[in-house]
Amino acid sequence: MTIVTLVGNPRAGSRTLDAAVRASEAVAARIGAAEPPEIVDLAGLAPHLFGPQPSASLEIALELVLDADVLVVAGPTYKGAYTGLLKAFLDRLPHRALEGTFALPLLVMGDPKHSLAVEVHLRPLLVELGAIVPTPGLALLESRIPDLDEVLAAWLDQVAPQLVLPQEVTA
Repeated sequence: MTIVTLVGNPRAGSRTLDAAVRASEAVAARIGAAEPPEIVDLAGLAPHLFGPQPSASLEIALELVLDADVLVVAGPTYKGAYTGLLKAFLDRLPHRALEGTFALPLLVMGDPKHSLAVEVHLRPLLVELGAIVPTPGLALLESRIPDLDEVLAAWLDQVAPQLVLPQEVTA
């Protein structure tokens, strides 16, 4: 199973990136993935995403996302929703481009009053793109980052059993 981590934080080296990578590694370990997760960090791709010229690095990032079996989609919560950078990247994907892909939304937030953003804002976007989005998404409070292993274990107890690919039928 190919796992890709998509991080929509405009700041390079962010806590969101660290949390997303750790979440993807935990997913990979839990489901027994053969390969380590690939990382698409949009912080470095922003100039290409909004630039007028085509970019090879942006095309590679889009292909990685399209080829994922499991896509961890992470970002910080800005003004109660995900970032415009993440939205601009996802808008580049064709209609139903994530059909058959498991998408695991993860938003990092400073205030618990934003905890519904992962379900109310990010989940519908991923579903619109055709992804299978197991419940629940991860609303990660910054104050819980020191306890991230514990948070991820509890989240994966709920999500991992839902990451089941359909079995091939043989005649």
